[in-house]
Amino acid sequence: MAQLPPDVEEDDCLPEYHHLFCPDLLKDKVAFITGGGSGIGFRIAEIFMRHGCHTVIVSRSLPRVSTAAEKLVAATGKRCLPLSVDVRVPPDVMAAVDQALKEFGKIDILINCAAGNFLCPASALSFNAFKTVVDIDTIGTFNVSRVLYEKFFRDHGGVIVNITATLSMRGQVLQVHAGTAKAAVDAMTRHMAVEWGPQNIRVNSLAPGPITGTEGIRRLGGPQASLRLKCLSSPLQRPGNKTEIAHSVLYLASPLASYVTGILLVVDGGSWMTIPNNVNQLVESETFSAKL
Repeated sequence: MAQLPPDVEEDDCLPEYHHLFCPDLLKDKVAFITGGGSGIGFRIAEIFMRHGCHTVIVSRSLPRVSTAAEKLVAATGKRCLPLSVDVRVPPDVMAAVDQALKEFGKIDILINCAAGNFLCPASALSFNAFKTVVDIDTIGTFNVSRVLYEKFFRDHGGVIVNITATLSMRGQVLQVHAGTAKAAVDAMTRHMAVEWGPQNIRVNSLAPGPITGTEGIRRLGGPQASLRLKCLSSPLQRPGNKTEIAHSVLYLASPLASYVTGILLVVDGGSWMTIPNNVNQLVESETFSAKL
């Protein structure tokens, strides 16, 4: 079995890193990463920077992205601009893209990683809770993609990678809101790939599986014993880690994938095909009520 790339549970940079790709794969590129202050987005920013890229990391929490940026710069020596942005608000997105372009002069790569999720049965899901997840995941992805297209990509080309999920590939309990939102993003990926390809813009989706050291696994994975049993039922019999996801995003964002657009790359160790769907959770969660 191949040796796993290193990872750490917390939102910290790797204590050491051995390049599997050419170290200057993204030399002097600039990436705009939503949700870049924590979890998968943070590790994507780090791996990009370790391959020569400068980054703009955005989140609603300025303290979070500011702390993250300090760590990233210290570990990689590359530039990182932290910005507070609500991806649901187009004027916020426009201001952030303008600031990023003023700082770096260009943006080559967009990673749409901002998302919201929780466990709740459809019967208990409030109207506003459903709308909130769609607003962040789907509308937010459109907003940032559309603004970057208008302000830079249309005239210079670019790469977009949308971080989605395998939730929409089958019916899954307690996830109608997130599954619907991510399915819409995957459709958006295909439409934009077709429409924007002539402007030299590649658009792809990447769907992670259960990934250690993320808020998703902490909030949605259930008890550790239960999670281990689920992962043992997957073909690779383990969860993935953030570095593995970041490497796959690096591939899609780099010249290595220069002829790849409009695809959904599933990076989950095959788990979507085999992990059991725990319908009993519906009974256990009938008292849930999402009242966002």
